[in-house]
Amino acid sequence: MQDILEAIMAAEGSDKPERELAGLAGLPVPESYRGMVVRADETRMFEGLATRDKDPRKALHLQEVPTPELGPGEALVAVMASAINYNTVWTSIFEPLPTFKFLQRYGRLSELTRRHDLPYHVVGSDAAGVVLRTGPGVTKWKAGDEVVAHCLSVELEDAAGHDDTMLDPQQRIWGFETNFGGLAELCVVKANQLMPKPRHLSWEEAASPGLVNSTAYRQLVSHHGANMKQGDVVLIWGASGGLGGYATQMALNGGAIPVCVVSSPEKAELCRSMGAELVIDRSAEGFRFWKDEQTQDQDEWRRFGERIRELTGGEDPDIVFEHPGRETFGASVYVAKKGGTIVTCASTSGYQHQYDNRYLWMHLKRIVGSHFANYREAWEANRLVALGQIHPTVSRTYPLEQTGQAAYEVHRNAHQGKVGVRCLAPTDGLGVRDPQMRARHESAINRFRGR
Repeated sequence: MQDILEAIMAAEGSDKPERELAGLAGLPVPESYRGMVVRADETRMFEGLATRDKDPRKALHLQEVPTPELGPGEALVAVMASAINYNTVWTSIFEPLPTFKFLQRYGRLSELTRRHDLPYHVVGSDAAGVVLRTGPGVTKWKAGDEVVAHCLSVELEDAAGHDDTMLDPQQRIWGFETNFGGLAELCVVKANQLMPKPRHLSWEEAASPGLVNSTAYRQLVSHHGANMKQGDVVLIWGASGGLGGYATQMALNGGAIPVCVVSSPEKAELCRSMGAELVIDRSAEGFRFWKDEQTQDQDEWRRFGERIRELTGGEDPDIVFEHPGRETFGASVYVAKKGGTIVTCASTSGYQHQYDNRYLWMHLKRIVGSHFANYREAWEANRLVALGQIHPTVSRTYPLEQTGQAAYEVHRNAHQGKVGVRCLAPTDGLGVRDPQMRARHESAINRFRGR
């Protein structure tokens, strides 16, 4: 592994980094590598605890694991950096169910997928790094290519997946519903998960957009989501967070009008620094949408809607960008414009949503479910990053050994933007191949740093 890292580090400062990296093809593949895992014999360790009291640091372990054999259409990547997503938090607290159920189901599909059904699960759904090897049938990528990986894993053997790959019956999220994920020194992906690494970004910056940026793109921009257009008023919950930070940028970049909902003055300032003018600090303004665990407060829905109209000059949201779930969903349905769209991709505050259906059917609103992104959407989202139109939202990074602490901070919502993890990269700031372009966007790239 040290030889691999030294070969990648030789590209730093080189006027021809591609030449240095091409030498990786001649290096042997390690028999094992270090990966961040959860273990099947620990899935009951948090029984009886409330979700908020479950500690990812106790379940995530860094251990040496065997390097799997590559199958057809796959690639082995040396991971320089990864990032924390909520699915890693869910995996680490074994909610809503242990991910070993996913690995067992995948393992029954074929002899090749049986490799994934193991007593440990190497987690992580983001990665930036360098291709080491490709399996039979791969022609687009070769050893030495600098890449990022999106997390859509599909078999594409069924017709249902060929119009929208997210509809493939064997669609899975890599590193969550499959093994050999990105929070490790090496990872195994399907080659069609790979995309070019943006040349002006460091490894940890390039690793951070993958899942959330693609998710925001499908949710807001794609015709499979809200099909956002210029001038749309877009209400964005958690607008400075890992997902909301990209949604805010997408809205601004697409000519929409974001109304950013945050929970502190610091988060409000972050949204304004991205260019958003309409911001609601729900904590400062005291919005509480539930009277108790069973009863929502419709007076608060109305007050919230009035606050939105006050900011927008009387307009309700064309689109509500939903992901908190239970805590906010009733309010989201209420405040959306007549004929508007509530598009949801997650339920970080609870999966059981309650809303007053009168405000949906009588006002001709739509609820659209959105999950990650298809191949084309992931590529388009990555292209916006490579063009410097959308910027990473990394606030802090941790070494691979401290992944548990990184996941804990995301679980406790004690973070801004994305929390990155350095896997093979020894320090932040490595991997930049276009310093001139980076200089043009430096302030935007570093906007979330240190938050």
